[in-house]
Amino acid sequence: MIKVAVVGGPILSGGKKNLIMEYFRHIDKTQVQMDIICNDNSNAIPKEEIESLGGRVFIVPAFENLFAHTCALYKIFKREKYDVVHAYNSTMNLFPMFAAKVAGVNVRISESLSMAAKGERKTYIKLILKKFSHLFCNYYMACGKDCGAWQFGNRALKRNKIAIFKTAINTEANAYNPELRNKTRAKFGWQDKTVYGFIGRFEMQKNPLFLIDIMAEIRKKQDNAQFVIIGAGDMEKLMLQRINRYGIKDSVAWLGRREDIQQFYNAFDAFLLPSLYEGLPVVGLESQSAGLPIFFSTAVTPEASACELGIYTPLSAGAAAWAEKIIEETAKNMPIRRSHAKEVADAGFDSKVEADRMLQFYLDAVAKKFVK
Repeated sequence: MIKVAVVGGPILSGGKKNLIMEYFRHIDKTQVQMDIICNDNSNAIPKEEIESLGGRVFIVPAFENLFAHTCALYKIFKREKYDVVHAYNSTMNLFPMFAAKVAGVNVRISESLSMAAKGERKTYIKLILKKFSHLFCNYYMACGKDCGAWQFGNRALKRNKIAIFKTAINTEANAYNPELRNKTRAKFGWQDKTVYGFIGRFEMQKNPLFLIDIMAEIRKKQDNAQFVIIGAGDMEKLMLQRINRYGIKDSVAWLGRREDIQQFYNAFDAFLLPSLYEGLPVVGLESQSAGLPIFFSTAVTPEASACELGIYTPLSAGAAAWAEKIIEETAKNMPIRRSHAKEVADAGFDSKVEADRMLQFYLDAVAKKFVK
């Protein structure tokens, strides 16, 4: 049996946590002991589930205290004598990779899950760190080709130096459930509404103010439009101000941070994701698996479209054009709503299949069959 430490950084509700847990749930525990290391500013650590599946949770200082963060990681790596350290924090992986190398961990995997956009404060930090992101790790990994090329370079991608492990979901668990749809819509009073939803962090990356612009344009054209916003983040106040300014507050259900989101994929009629950038968003795959059309910006990688339900529009088209396309395409899908779980699985996004691949990657790396 090999020992693997997954460095998750801040474990918050959303994509990264879901991705880590899908691999953790499905990997063969008879061949790997897997622990998860989380920053102390996490707010959604599934500790009970991790421990029930045989793993352990370790808490370390957040990135804001890099010295303490790195020292804590080093102590854990040294004490536990891991065979593999797999870090999931893109350019911030520089620090756990350094700690793992100093601690004598032989297999050090740096995974890229995200990219960057102009105008975002943390972009400048990312651009500096990515120049050094090849240091200290000996394996590159990414959730998609675009993500890998952004962090590790096109040359590394062309030379097959980046292992691509797709964002994985439990496609069967995320299949369309008409009974759950009806129950949820009745619970919230949405039976006679066309429901447009968003689930994610309220940060610049997700372009939440433009999201509100789109909703306002939809409301102008559709009296029965219902908007559902689920999540939390730094831009919450600005979003609420814009909702009030447009006068659409009565059409918006503001549901905060939640973990019970499967019901909403079924209850929604469309999912809106006009992001400035993404890695390979988990919500995109979960939506499509549940037969829910998702409207991406063209800044999101084409890899996120697992079937015909991934629909792209450039941000430059403007909110009114987005609204027209969303209303039109949603109306087409509603009468024929069905599960697309098989299509998503066949496109390579099933967690059981990817977890088996990941285990083999770990075993081969520990056996020194791979060379970066």
